[in-house]
Amino acid sequence: MKKKVIIANWKMNHDFYETTSYLRNLLKIIFENKINQKKIIIAPSFPFLHISNQILQGTTLSIAAQNIHQMDNGSYTGEVSAPMLRSIGIKKVILGHSERRKYFTETNEILIKKIKIALKYGFNIIFCVGETEVDREKKKHFITVKNQLEKTIFYFSLEEINSFIIAYEPIWAIGTGKTATPEIAQHMHQYIRTLFLNKYGKRRANDLSILYGGSINDMNAKDLFLQKDIDGGLVGNYSLNIKKFLKIIQS
Repeated sequence: MKKKVIIANWKMNHDFYETTSYLRNLLKIIFENKINQKKIIIAPSFPFLHISNQILQGTTLSIAAQNIHQMDNGSYTGEVSAPMLRSIGIKKVILGHSERRKYFTETNEILIKKIKIALKYGFNIIFCVGETEVDREKKKHFITVKNQLEKTIFYFSLEEINSFIIAYEPIWAIGTGKTATPEIAQHMHQYIRTLFLNKYGKRRANDLSILYGGSINDMNAKDLFLQKDIDGGLVGNYSLNIKKFLKIIQS
């Protein structure tokens, strides 16, 4: 069965003290309030992955990397490989985020290589798709998302994509304060699930967790999560504040 999942994507935020303090306080509050931990994934910055993983060791909260390089090793200054992450116990990674596509020119071809390397080293993958404001204005939003899936994930077998999580993030709603209405978000989530149904069958489609990511906050989370095909959220700015993030978790 599909799982309800909340992912905190901290992007390039929180230093060492802020990261460790946040995680320890989060654990304390979660244990005190008996909040289901299985649905919570934290994606801190690269320098703090190891200490974050140590802090959460023995709990059912988990850590994800925000990116990996597509090669095992080599002369790629400033990059981080899948074997490096595995060596410190990281087993999840976010791929295809719109900011990686936009600012670091990650193409579908590069993402295929990243998916391959992540699968090679046994990572669970959170894969992001989503349209621009122009796409939606031109009514090409469904075509855009379909192409993003068909030119990346859909090259892989059912067995290979069995542990994937999909995050739908309308680019026009990321960090802008704009949020897709629950109805708009549900429509796209339902469409994505149908694409997986047509490609991989009913069982995989029903088991697939599809998250919404696009200016989720503590005020709109509940209405979004009540939608049939929205199984949680990829939360950016509002995951940086522990009180607001906890409200989203409790939604």
